[in-house]
Amino acid sequence: MLDEAIPDLDWRAFAPGTERSSFDAPSGALARVALGPVDGPRVVLVPGATGSKEDFVLMMPLFAAAGYRVESYDLAGQYESWAAGPWNLDPARTSYDERLFLDDLLAVLDDGAPRAHVLGYSFAATLAELALLVRPDRFASLTLLSAPPEPGQAFRGVKRIGPISGLTSPRQGAALMLWGIRNNLNRVPPRRLAFVRERFALTRRESVDDIIALMMQTPDVRTELLASPVPKLVAVGEHDLWPRELHERFAREIGARFTVYPTGHSPCETAPHQLVRDMTALFDETGVTP
Repeated sequence: MLDEAIPDLDWRAFAPGTERSSFDAPSGALARVALGPVDGPRVVLVPGATGSKEDFVLMMPLFAAAGYRVESYDLAGQYESWAAGPWNLDPARTSYDERLFLDDLLAVLDDGAPRAHVLGYSFAATLAELALLVRPDRFASLTLLSAPPEPGQAFRGVKRIGPISGLTSPRQGAALMLWGIRNNLNRVPPRRLAFVRERFALTRRESVDDIIALMMQTPDVRTELLASPVPKLVAVGEHDLWPRELHERFAREIGARFTVYPTGHSPCETAPHQLVRDMTALFDETGVTP
């Protein structure tokens, strides 16, 4: 009922008390926000391609009210982290590669409490999986929201366009995705659409192209994730890009809980109360709670 009552809101307006900062990551300055008691258990929410920290505007105050210190940041090249990129690395590189995004996430995790509850959304779910395997000491739990459920060319299982996705280049795939978002194929409310279009004015197109290329080469770490003792949750909308059965199989393969919401690819926007409820239930398994 709470999720159904969400109004058409200003997605740039974070809850009172939200702290804004700039984090000096390996790829450059990342725009970051945080809310909740400084000494509370840490929750890190990582947005995906074309996304931003604002995707978690509705989730952050719920975690803070429960006693958690919750934070998020814009990926390099995305929205207010537009100035971060491969040219800032030492030595400089030419593309937004997997290592760039992963090293940024690891740096964020190192800048705070030793163990965090981490959520990776869509493309960032793959980053969170890799980060868990590299630095398991930094994870209290792992939530994979609308994660690519298959390795390799991740778009092959997408509803309707999956069979032809292998015929497009990463740039063509990115163009198709951006066209669909700009033209509101997902039918989001007017103020959400206005914010998304505004966000595109800053997001670097080459960062989106490179992310789509990475998603066409999604690593297969299912065996390693299954072996990890860290509690895991796979959370999706029943109208997600990928069919429910692929997500459900992926959850079984990695030993994760599985939850489905009556929404699309973005439960963080449309089912935040249900998602936070299920994430905090996962947190209860870990002992890393307020």
